[in-house]
Amino acid sequence: MADAKLADWRTLAERELKASPDALVWRTAEGIDVKPLYTGDDLDGINHLATLPGLKPFVRGPRATMYAGRPWTI
Repeated sequence: MADAKLADWRTLAERELKASPDALVWRTAEGIDVKPLYTGDDLDGINHLATLPGLKPFVRGPRATMYAGRPWTI
């Protein structure tokens, strides 16, 4: 995302919150920080987004039709 647009969002968020948007970050029970805004830049380095079910590396299931006909297959 363009840095200027992100800066614009940050300015608007600060005005609405009367605080830094960083104050909205919260942590899950697993210790994962959840940000108030995610952009396409957060997807950089995630290589499996273009994968398909039934094909290696099988991150979307081992079968092409995985859950289409049998929900909750384990």
